[in-house]
Amino acid sequence: MIKEFEKKNFTVLGLGEVMLRLSPTGKERISYSETFEKKAGGSELNVVAGISSLGLRTGIITKLPQNEIGKYIKHEIRFTGTSDDYIVYDTSENKRLGIYYYESGAYPRTHVVSYDRQNSSFTNFKEEDLPESIYSAANVFHTSGITLALNENLRKNVIKIINKFHENGALVSFDVNYRSSLWSEELAKETIEQILPIINILFISEETLRRMFKMSGSLKEIHKEFSKKYPNLQIIASTKRTVISPQKHNFTSLVYDCVEGVHYQDEPYLNIDVIDRIGSGDAYVAGALYGLCKYKNIEQAAKYGDAMAALKETIHGDMTECDLIDVERIIKSHSTTGQKDEMVR
Repeated sequence: MIKEFEKKNFTVLGLGEVMLRLSPTGKERISYSETFEKKAGGSELNVVAGISSLGLRTGIITKLPQNEIGKYIKHEIRFTGTSDDYIVYDTSENKRLGIYYYESGAYPRTHVVSYDRQNSSFTNFKEEDLPESIYSAANVFHTSGITLALNENLRKNVIKIINKFHENGALVSFDVNYRSSLWSEELAKETIEQILPIINILFISEETLRRMFKMSGSLKEIHKEFSKKYPNLQIIASTKRTVISPQKHNFTSLVYDCVEGVHYQDEPYLNIDVIDRIGSGDAYVAGALYGLCKYKNIEQAAKYGDAMAALKETIHGDMTECDLIDVERIIKSHSTTGQKDEMVR
């Protein structure tokens, strides 16, 4: 159970790289397309932007090149209602924004992601780039394993930042978000174990718990054992996605209140019409953190998290384009039995 918050400038601050996403139109191939559509995207931005869309104040901590493409990303951040107070700008000769290319699949062709993010401005981000006042500015600090994976110097700096937020009373939220293309399981485990003792809200997949952390038993049993090992944990959440095809998914989650010793799982969203899968896990984290921050209980965390993830899969781009009315309409419809409205009018 999450305790009531003190009044601070931000409910949630996130730290992570924001990249330029380039996608062929429709279902075209990266290797054959002549035009690309640009979007802003990045795990932590997707999270804080999603929370902002539901009405809580959030901000993003990142580093952008001081040029026209950096300016585009800044405008996209501002458009989501997310604060850009803690964006650091790179004026060096080597400034650049990380890029990733995304090709949307159609059965039997899978989705394809190709990265061009080496030596981006964000990879040179340092703890000294931030004012000391930031560490007492937020109720919750959020980051992910993607950020820790980028390079050793960045990893050291981010771990320092996590510890400073913890020392100043913020709840630490962490999404393991393991990516084998960025680092090995061994290095990921070694690094994450350094910060697990101070993490309060943990988002981790069942696969990662079993493979990386060598846990066994049912998922409920694993949550309970993991929380005993790390007593600072208050919440553990694991999403459960069934991929029927690139265009059809089922989605739910299992959330554990480590303090009360209880689980909650809502009925799954079945046969979601997937327009764009990218960012749906981040949308889940956004909804779950909103439910925890607003209502302080795991039932609302699961309901808002599941709804945000399901909604995101129907929307093009990394971020969920919605407001609180949209999400609560989906939650209400999902919990209603019998005939449902076909159209909102």
